[in-house]
Amino acid sequence: MSQEYKIDIVNPEKSFLSKDDVTEVVVPAFEGEMGILKDHISIISFLKPGIITIYSKTGEDKFFVEDGIIEFKDNVLSILTSSIINLKEMEKNKIQNLLKKAEEDAGSIGISDQSKYLIDQKIEVLRSLN
Repeated sequence: MSQEYKIDIVNPEKSFLSKDDVTEVVVPAFEGEMGILKDHISIISFLKPGIITIYSKTGEDKFFVEDGIIEFKDNVLSILTSSIINLKEMEKNKIQNLLKKAEEDAGSIGISDQSKYLIDQKIEVLRSLN
């Protein structure tokens, strides 16, 4: 019996990724890191800044996301995000530029607690990649 399911990742520019041979996906949900296997219960959740790791028959892929929504239903994982970057293609200076901007944003006066939390999450992830 097959243990694979389908994933679709969409950003505002295009359909970013579609794969049929996924065995597990780990996402940075607000509730914490969440692993999704075939036949997982239906779920809708928000993403926080972090790394999406996709395990499939063709290997492992990692992507940096800043935000998004996931839905898992009928063995199809849909991810909608405004920003996603393949870590294999991400250049070191891009990480440093994102980190610098996030650190500047964190120092802004009058940002909400929620915004501060998300920026801190983003900084933590970018520092781990650097």
